Amino acid sequence: MLAALLAGLVVLSAFPGLAQELEPRAYSVSPVGSNALILSYVRLRGGIVFDPSLEITNVDARINSAIAGYFRSIDFFGRSGNITLVAPYGWGTLNGTVAGEAAQVTRSGLSDSRVRFAVNLKGAPAMNLKEFANYRQKTNIGASVVVQMPTGQYDPARLINLGTNRWSFKPEIGLSHAINRRWILDLYGGAWFFTADKDFQGAGRTQKPVGAVQTHISYNIKPRLWAAFDATFYSGGRVTVGGLPAKKLLRNARYGGTVSVPLTRRQSFKFSINTGAFAPIGADFDSISVAYQYIWGAGL
Repeated sequence: MLAALLAGLVVLSAFPGLAQELEPRAYSVSPVGSNALILSYVRLRGGIVFDPSLEITNVDARINSAIAGYFRSIDFFGRSGNITLVAPYGWGTLNGTVAGEAAQVTRSGLSDSRVRFAVNLKGAPAMNLKEFANYRQKTNIGASVVVQMPTGQYDPARLINLGTNRWSFKPEIGLSHAINRRWILDLYGGAWFFTADKDFQGAGRTQKPVGAVQTHISYNIKPRLWAAFDATFYSGGRVTVGGLPAKKLLRNARYGGTVSVPLTRRQSFKFSINTGAFAPIGADFDSISVAYQYIWGAGL
């Protein structure tokens, strides 16, 4: 019974590119009143570009993030819902070529924090623990919105920052279909929208929306132990600096895998790895993450 709960706890990783995240079972449901503490570590290495407008080539970056999160399941007008809060801290080094000259920068500090609200629109009402124990997923349709807040370290004189100095919003629709008791298919579609960064290099910066789709196929190996294949494609995000639109825009794809392993009745670990499949701009890097989750409440 705890397997579905552990599967539904979402870790929002602090990727430089917002659309590059991969999260299987993001629309799983859990009993009302359940909570989770989430602690995760993410390491990125390769050709990371923080912004498609930056004229930086031959990039080789090593970026780390330590992320603390809190999850709570709620009753939203009779439907199963949840809220997740995430606060990341990042550090790392980026090497590249700027205007024909080699350069290196090192950064450490707070990254932008996030809050995610999700609700199940079809397939799962709000449930207490007893009702949840008898629940069997078929087809769930959910919706969510992520708000990223400008809480990260930012210096307008720097090209590379851990914070973005703007608000970002991602509405999304998600479908989760249980093919049988072993296999689950997920499909999500959404888009990131951005406010302006008025302080960027003294000229100001705006960015067009970035559309993104994700798909996941996961397999229940045994109770509370599952593995998933993950893939995403995202496009758009043309940047305008000082009224001049950049030539580049994002059009990338990534794929990888996730494994969730139970530790005790209330604890689990989740391991993920992904890489660029088609990455002309800013996504030719490898990502490895590990997340620890502890759950309580709702009579668990």
